Parts: sequence; structure tokens; C-alpha cells
Amino acid sequence: MTVPQVSLRSQIWRRKPITAASTKSSEGLERSLGTFTLMMFGVGATVGTGVFFVMHEAVPDAGPAVVISFLLAGLAAGLSALSYAEMASAVPVSGSTYSYAYATLGEVVAMGVAACLLLEYGVSTAAVAVGWSGYLNQLLHNLIGWEIPTALSAAPWDADPGLINLPALILVALCAVLLIRGASESARINAAMVIIKLAVLLLFVAVAFTGFNADNFADFAPMGVTGITAAAGTIFFTFIGLDAISTAGDEVRDPQKTMPRAILGALAIVTTIYVLVAVSALGTQPWEAFSDTEQGEAGLAKILEDVVGATWPGTILSAGAVISIFSVTLVTMYGQTRILFAIGRDGLLPKSFSRVNPRTHTPVNNTVIVAIVVGLLAAFIPLDYLWDLVSIGTLIAFIVVSVGVIILRRTRPDLPRGFKVPGYPVTPVLAVLACLYILSGLHWYTYAWFLLWLSVVLAFYFLWGRKHSVLQRAAEAGILDDEEVR
Repeated sequence: MTVPQVSLRSQIWRRKPITAASTKSSEGLERSLGTFTLMMFGVGATVGTGVFFVMHEAVPDAGPAVVISFLLAGLAAGLSALSYAEMASAVPVSGSTYSYAYATLGEVVAMGVAACLLLEYGVSTAAVAVGWSGYLNQLLHNLIGWEIPTALSAAPWDADPGLINLPALILVALCAVLLIRGASESARINAAMVIIKLAVLLLFVAVAFTGFNADNFADFAPMGVTGITAAAGTIFFTFIGLDAISTAGDEVRDPQKTMPRAILGALAIVTTIYVLVAVSALGTQPWEAFSDTEQGEAGLAKILEDVVGATWPGTILSAGAVISIFSVTLVTMYGQTRILFAIGRDGLLPKSFSRVNPRTHTPVNNTVIVAIVVGLLAAFIPLDYLWDLVSIGTLIAFIVVSVGVIILRRTRPDLPRGFKVPGYPVTPVLAVLACLYILSGLHWYTYAWFLLWLSVVLAFYFLWGRKHSVLQRAAEAGILDDEEVR
């Protein structure tokens, strides 16, 4: 039998067909998530990093104008969220932007997007776990007057070096255990943690406004437009929660309606909380104070202690942060395991990545692999300076989704959509432009590191992935021809 020859050009630009089967769960996964729990996934992965410790990275860049940076990042994320909502309703499968790119832009672009997603989820999960240690130490200090020694709470290459960041490693392990037990159980625990952290942040806002001083906003934009854009770039990765929602496509009940509602609901909650916390925090002290090393580990808790003159508000906030950052780590780890599942299912990674435990309905192999890699990063490597590297991956993913909406409207106008982007085609174009504007504020070395990582992933694709792709094997077997995947 003659094996049909498929050209390299056809291989790399082939698109994954969108069929009726795409609306059903993949074998082994279980549709158990509703609108509320899915919305809490988005809030859980987003609220925490942006307010609990990334704000102390962003304020020195923009000054009080960091409020504008939050709004700018929220605007870009909001415009993109509309595109996410449409794509999630039209292509309701696991894999998030990777799956959307595969269906609209082609296999090689999908692998490029996979590189972005694996980078942003892996690095952000590890970095957030590192930040969790600081608030845990603050909580222990306030409660029992003891802190975990630096040797066990800092990486060897931190500014104040230790041997291992043990709390970060333990956090990753706990999240892995929860994820292995099942998606619905993880979602319920996450929802409870999200409600607690929203209540704690609202307490922060209420207490912080008692010490509000408008004079702290006098020098509003000391770094000008450049500083505002740079801060927006640092902040933007925190909106990864919107992408995390779309990684759950195969585990959501009635995904065509549930996913758009969850995405837009999470965006509204996140943006409101970010702006309230930023305004109230900036009103309590001069913006220069946000760069103090004393505030580096548990900044918002320190702010409340200074406002009240007592430790109890800081203790409550530290407890909220410990819970909050736990939920961020849980959801971002979940997202990465489901992206790996989707890539493995398509044959672009070894099939072991697409295996699901028949009892728990979870990809246990993926969870263990992610936990090991992320745990080692969190335990031994300081990742605070990589926020921008995560943002570039998030921004590119958001751009791809917005472009995908335009392409899918032209190529598949007949496709059922539970939600359509209002103001089409202006809205997705504005989303692309907003993301490109924020990208322009990132440092050159961020692009250099990103291109290096992208080159590694694409090299793997050309050497291994394209030859083992499910579409490639179908074409060789004569099941699909070039016209069906263009």
C-alpha cells in the first residue's frame, strides 16, 4: 500500500477540524463544572498575584498612576475576554488558546501558542508559590512569633540566599494532591478559598481607606506614559485566570453557555477588586514606600499594620493571602495539566500526556510531571524577575484568540456560537492593538528569553511533533486529505 505524501507546508499549516464531536467530553474526562465554580476558577487564578505582591513590583515603575496601569491591563484583558467568550462557546474543548489556534491558524501556530501557555503557566505557578512563602512567614510571625529560617524559605540564588524554599515546594505538592483527587473537588475547594480571599481584600479596602491621604496622589505619574505602560506589562500576566477558564472546556456542563458567562463574570470581579485595592493602598503611603525591602514579602499586611498601629489586620490579611495564593497555584497548575492533555491528545506530545485515570477522571501523569518541574523551580530558583516573561506569553495568547475570532467568522460562519463578540470586527481589532501597545513596554531582554524558549519548543515540533500528529497519521492513512484540514 502506498502511503500518501504530505508536504511540509501542508503539515505545518493544517488546521484541526471542528466537528460535532468537539462538543463532547474527551474520553475519560467528566463534565462536572458549572458556571459559578468555573467563574471562581478564573477569579482564583487572577486575584492574588496582582494585589498581594506584584503591585509592589509595579508601583515603583508607574507611581500612583499604577491605577491607570491596572485599568489599561483590564481594558486589554476585557476586550480579549470577549473574544475568549466567543471562542470558548464555538470550540468548547480543553487546551485553551492552543486548541483555538489549532482550529483557526494551523498546527505550527498552535505549537507556538503552546510554548506561550506552558511558559506562562509554569513560571507563574512557581513564582506565585515563592510569593506564598513570604505571607506564610508573616502569618507565623504574627501568630506565634516564629518564622521559618531563611535556609528553608529562600532559594540559593535569592538576594538573601538559603538552601531551599520548602514552603513553596510543599504548596505545589498539596495542589498536586488535590488535582489528582478530581476536578470537581478541586473546584469546590477553590471556590471556598476565593470567597474567603475576596472578603479579606474587601476588609483591606475598608481599613486602608481610614488612613487615606489624597496628597499621596500628588505626584501622579512620575515616570510618565512609559512607566504606566511598563507597569501594565508587569501586571498583565495576572489576568491569566481568563485563559485558565478556557482550559476546562472538556469538563464543563453546557460549555457553549457556561464558559462565556464565567469568563465575563470573572473579568468584572477581578477588575473591580484590583482598582479598589490599588486606590486604597496608594492612599495610605507615598508611592516610594512600595519599593521598601520591608514590604517586599508581605506588603499589604505591612500597610494595614502601619495604618492601624496593630498587628491584627495584618494577621488577617496574611491569612487571606496564604489562602488566596494557594488558590492561584491550584488553578494555574490545573490549567497547565489540561493544556498538556490537549497537546498529547493531538499527538504533538507523547500519548502518556493524554492518559486519564479511570477512577478520578484526571490526567495524573501530567499532574505529577507539572508538580515536579514547578516544585523544583519554586524551591531553588528566584523567579520574581520573570513576571514580564509570563506577561509576554499571556499577551500573545490573547492576541491569537482575538485574531482567531476574525478568522473563524470568515471560515466557519455556520458554526453554532453561544456568545458573539459585540461590535465585531472592531472589538477584536482593538483587543489586538491594546495587547500590542502593552507589549511595546516590555524590556528587550524579555523578548530575547521568550524567543529562546519559543525556538526550543518549535525545534521539538519540527523534529518530533509534526511526524506524530494525529492529523498526520490520519492523512497518511487516507482518512483526511489536505482540503479537509485547510
